[in-house]
This record gives sequence, structure tokens and C-alpha cells, in this order.
Amino acid sequence: MSDFPQGMLVDALSEQWAVLDEVLSTVEGDVWTTPTALPGWTVRDIVSHIIGTESLLSGLKPPETAIDVHTLPHVRNEIGALNERWVEGLRAHTGAQTLAMFREITSSRREVLADMTQADFDAPAMTPAGPATYGRFMRIRLFDCWIHEHDIRDALGAPAGDEGGTRGELAFAEIAGALGFIVGKLGGAPEGARVTFELSGPLARTIHVEVDGRAAVVPQLSAPATSTIAMGSPLFTRLATGRTTAAEHTSEFELGGDAEVGRRIVDHLAFTV
Repeated sequence: MSDFPQGMLVDALSEQWAVLDEVLSTVEGDVWTTPTALPGWTVRDIVSHIIGTESLLSGLKPPETAIDVHTLPHVRNEIGALNERWVEGLRAHTGAQTLAMFREITSSRREVLADMTQADFDAPAMTPAGPATYGRFMRIRLFDCWIHEHDIRDALGAPAGDEGGTRGELAFAEIAGALGFIVGKLGGAPEGARVTFELSGPLARTIHVEVDGRAAVVPQLSAPATSTIAMGSPLFTRLATGRTTAAEHTSEFELGGDAEVGRRIVDHLAFTV
């Protein structure tokens, strides 16, 4: 079976867009401009970003903007600049217009994706994570839309929704795939370190990372963990995606073993750009 099954991913994306539509259907008036955890972006801006990416995948070009988006303080690379061109270019639209555009582009994308084959999903493609397959790109799209759903819920103080299930599991795979890099490179875990993450909540699981030449996720450790990190999966996903910082949630996670290494990892969980 492919690591990126076409049917499962198309169903998950369709469900994700439907859930986003349901959440956004409750937003009215000035609530669309509620700030979110993403610098410079409101609820409406997040939706514009999703519209933009799906529009690009449909062959559409971003709108012209009156400002050079590269000068914005939260734009750090060309992907960020491209995202910002859509956000800035669509800011003149009302919330209702933005929602209508979201519904139109996601409906179109559903049809395109449903007509694709597994061979199409296994074909080489350039993705935001580098060269991979089209299927990997679609899992990244699911991850992006999934975390943005929770960005919007968090900003609005809306009910949390279901962070687990198929959508959550597929989205979480993007974070899990980066944990070796997070622990070894960002967190600076030394050679021989053995780190166990104990996550509770909707995406509860135990994840082991061992540093043996390089840091990698392993099914089980070769010896007892040198550092343990325990927290709820909602906090973990928000730290890993840079939505908040460990310093703001010190009472919500527990460190065991070498707490200095554990804290350094928690302080550097953010891997998205």
C-alpha cells in the first residue's frame, strides 16, 4: 500500500474542507477580522491563504498587490511571500465573499482530486517540503488545512472540534516525520540521547527518538530514555507549528530525566516556516 493513498487522502481533504466550511459558516461581520496566532493574519486571511494555495494548484496566478510583501516582518522566505500575495490581494473581499470563494475552489479541487489515480499520487512532484510525490503534497495540504482549522477555532474561542480521527492522524504524520530533525537539529539533543514523548488527549501516543549518529524516530529505545516529555497533543501540535511557546505553558508539560535537554527540545519544537 502506498504511503499516500489517493482515496484516503481525498476523503480526508474533502472532510477537512467541509469541517472548515461548517466553522466558517458561523462567522459574521467584524468577527472575520479577529486576529489569530499567525502574525499579521486574521481569520479571513487564513481562509484567503487556503484559497490561494488551492488556486495555485488549479493553475491560477496570485493577484497583484499594492505593497512589496517581502517587506512584511513575518515574511521570511519565498513561500511566505507567495502566500502573502494571496492574503494581501484578497483583503478587499468581505467575509461572505471570501467564504464563497473558499467553497468554489474547494469544490473544484474535490472534483479534480477524485478523478486522479494512485499513479498520479505516486508521481514525483515538488512540494513545500522539497521533492517528493503529489500524494505527499496532498498530505501536506491536509496538514495545513487541519492546523488552520484549529487556528481559527482557537482565535474565535470556538469549541475544539475533533483533533483526532483520520484527519488528525494523517496531519500528525507530518509532525512525526520531522521529530528526528526537531530533536537532533533544533533541540540539540547530544549523541546517545534517548527521548520519549508521551502525548495525551485526542492524538495520544508514545514516540521515541534516539540519537545514534543522527536523531531518528525508532519503534523502541535501545535503553531507558534519558529524557521524557509529557504533554497534551493539542499543546504539542501548537508548539510544533509555532503557534505558541513553551514559556507560556510551563504548567502544562512535564519533563523527566535530563530536564535540560528536554526543556531545550520543548523550547525548539517549532519546525514549520
